[in-house]
Amino acid sequence: MKKGVIIAIGAVCIVAAGAFAVSYFKPSEEVTEVIAPPAVKAENPEIGDIELFRSLTGTVEPSDQVYVIPKAAGEITAVYVKNGDYVTEGQLLCEIDTKQVDAARLQLEAAQVQLKDARTNLERMRVLYASGDISAQAYEQVESGAKAAQIQYDSAKLAYDYQVEFSSITATISGKIESSNMEVHSMASQTNPLCVISSEGTKVVNFAITEAVLNNVKEGDPIRIEKSGSEYTGTVTEVNTMVDAATGLFKVKAAVENGDALVNGATVKLYVTSDKADRVLTIPVDAVYYDSGDPYVYTFENGMVHRVDVETGISDSERVEIISGVSLDDSVIVTWSPELYEGAPAVLADEEEPGAAAQTAQEAETTAAAQTAQEAETTAAESAETGAAGETAATAQAEAQE
Repeated sequence: MKKGVIIAIGAVCIVAAGAFAVSYFKPSEEVTEVIAPPAVKAENPEIGDIELFRSLTGTVEPSDQVYVIPKAAGEITAVYVKNGDYVTEGQLLCEIDTKQVDAARLQLEAAQVQLKDARTNLERMRVLYASGDISAQAYEQVESGAKAAQIQYDSAKLAYDYQVEFSSITATISGKIESSNMEVHSMASQTNPLCVISSEGTKVVNFAITEAVLNNVKEGDPIRIEKSGSEYTGTVTEVNTMVDAATGLFKVKAAVENGDALVNGATVKLYVTSDKADRVLTIPVDAVYYDSGDPYVYTFENGMVHRVDVETGISDSERVEIISGVSLDDSVIVTWSPELYEGAPAVLADEEEPGAAAQTAQEAETTAAAQTAQEAETTAAESAETGAAGETAATAQAEAQE
């Protein structure tokens, strides 16, 4: 009886010990999630040019424009052109009655008669002087009178030509009549232009710039012009280096190529170079971060991230100039990640696909868990064997006591 009780108690202890060993050494089914290092993209800095533009407004004008102003006042007696007409240099535009042409003609005719009489008298006196009938003094007086008559005639002729010119208004250049104030029977004045003639061909744009932009604008520089959805190109032809007292700006003139469609006097939008950096080290703008206004970048080297302070120059919408901090051989990270910091592990996106590192870590964890479970089972088996041996020894001891 006692022997059976002892055996039962031993069996229960062995089972309990085995269950405890299995439950104690069995790994938890929950596997800790392993965070993979971020996959980043990196590229080397490049040598390039950065050019910044400033938007301005300008006024379109013809390359040559003339205001036709009469040299003498008078009534307009005839008009031969109108607004929009194209004229050639020297073409008659209108005629003005200056009330002085007739007077100048009369003076010219009188001077012509006096000159004729003086020449006739001089020929007669020359014959008498040659024959000795008059003295040399008398001949010199007649000769002087003939010269004076010639001068008087020349003066009258010049005055008459001027009056005729003043009364006949002609075009001084070839071009288009932009505006005209000429009407028959209206009065012409020496203070008001009769018309405005704009030359054909190249148009120009007049605009003004500040002193900060002046150093970056010079003759020969290209500019871009926009008007009503169309774009034109131009070239700077004049840069005034003296400030305009009225505006405080510097006047600039640029010739426009193929600008026939631009209307004279129209306002256009144009772009000029405000700053420029040639053949400088550049990286993408998005690769630069700022800490209290100080720029820095992240670089990639041997699977590790490094933070590098840099000095930047000018930048456009895509690239930024790097003055110091990195070189052409550095791999600058150009993608953002919240896991970027000094010393952080990372992989290149083009070398390892996203999730590969996490998968590798998961496989390692699974292998470790399986190994732990196997060790637990081995331990439990050994405990069971030990219990069985103890049971045999107890049974033998009981039999011996009986």
